[in-house]
Amino acid sequence: MTDKGKDQLNSSEEMRSVIIQPQSGLAALNLRDLWEFRELIFFLTWRDIKVRYKQTLLGAGWAILQPLLQMLVFNLLFGDLAGLSTGDIPRPIFTYAALLPWNLFSTAISDASRSLVSSRNMITKVYFPRLIVPLSSILSGVVDFAIAFVILIGMMVYYGIAPTGAIWMLPVYMLLALTTALGVGLWLSALNVHYRDVRYLIPFLTQFWMLASPIAYLSSEVFDRFPDQFDWLYALNPMVGVIEGFRNALLGSEIYSVNVIWVSVVVALVLLVSGLFYFRSMERTFADTV
Repeated sequence: MTDKGKDQLNSSEEMRSVIIQPQSGLAALNLRDLWEFRELIFFLTWRDIKVRYKQTLLGAGWAILQPLLQMLVFNLLFGDLAGLSTGDIPRPIFTYAALLPWNLFSTAISDASRSLVSSRNMITKVYFPRLIVPLSSILSGVVDFAIAFVILIGMMVYYGIAPTGAIWMLPVYMLLALTTALGVGLWLSALNVHYRDVRYLIPFLTQFWMLASPIAYLSSEVFDRFPDQFDWLYALNPMVGVIEGFRNALLGSEIYSVNVIWVSVVVALVLLVSGLFYFRSMERTFADTV
């Protein structure tokens, strides 16, 4: 090929246009972009961690103080006053072990719901997959979980409780909690861009959800008080399966029914998939509205 032909070929390649067309189905989610922007996910996650502990009196100590204070309150209300059973497990460690996955979940949805509004400067000036913003805010909560988990290990040593053979399931239940949080967080973050009063709904939602989860009581206390045909209604709360499974894997607490775990998995996946599609459908309006 002559030099002239090569120049024409190069000029035609430089002038080639890329046509972007709307896609349908799972292809519309463009999840492959998350891998391409993995460094940005790490950077935003690290930024959220530093901001959380910046100019605080106790720093990372809040990750320990919060579940400890919650444990004392729950033990007083559900133990000393209500007299609910915790089986063969001492109440302090029974409650604290449940608060770890719960706080991971509640902190994640709270941070994710306001993540887009907090990152408005980035969203309006730079292009990147907007899904990264709520995702990174959720991942930053894993640090608090790890810090509080050290205290749980110390409590297990104090009470002489050894981990069960199912301890390898702990990452699975953590992933289930994060999946649920991401699904709910995607819905709330997208809604919060257009309806700023969503932030007033989140504290009520998390408080109600906490009381509806078996943190300070056994699930059997709920299932035994209602007819069997309503068991599925309580099991629709995915955190029931997360908390029950987390305590079972670590402390050997009895799971009321394995079906509860499977219902939690299905509900978590439904929340995640529906949240992804809703988030993507609203993404084109974020820069103009936020």
